Amino acid sequence: MTDFHDEDTSEEELPSKSQVKREMQALQDLGRRLTELKPEQLAKLELTDKLRNALAEAHRHTARGALKRHLSFVGKLMRDQDVEAIQIYLDRLDSSSQVHAQHFHQLERWRDRLLTGDPVEQEAFIEAYPAADRQTIRQLVRQAKKEAAENKPPAASRKLFKLIREVVEQSL
Repeated sequence: MTDFHDEDTSEEELPSKSQVKREMQALQDLGRRLTELKPEQLAKLELTDKLRNALAEAHRHTARGALKRHLSFVGKLMRDQDVEAIQIYLDRLDSSSQVHAQHFHQLERWRDRLLTGDPVEQEAFIEAYPAADRQTIRQLVRQAKKEAAENKPPAASRKLFKLIREVVEQSL
């Protein structure tokens, strides 16, 4: 009788069939989330060309069975990707996740630090994010202070937050 098990591997080292199915389902779910992203968001991820094409093609499948097969294919292609980096990126985009909340609070802290008007804080932000436009930041801080003094709605503060978010996300 032929023994199909290697002498070097034990049954404990090999994942069970159920575990393999759970892992594949997790990759398919991750792939489904990727199909829901905008092209600009997908461009920020390091994906293989084959996976990019499969994600772009997913929208063409309208029949339930065809979409299920295609997502299975996307899950198979996900095996060759950096799944952890993709998961972190998707969590940052998902407003219900802890990662997103932390990212949002970091942006708010930067805005609050910049609104103090302290040049040291502005320099710290410019040092952390060299792509930021120093002049625009100073201008928005001045406008925000003026709006606060006149009890006007914080339009400049919102613009500053938007600018911070863009600069931080470009650096990622």
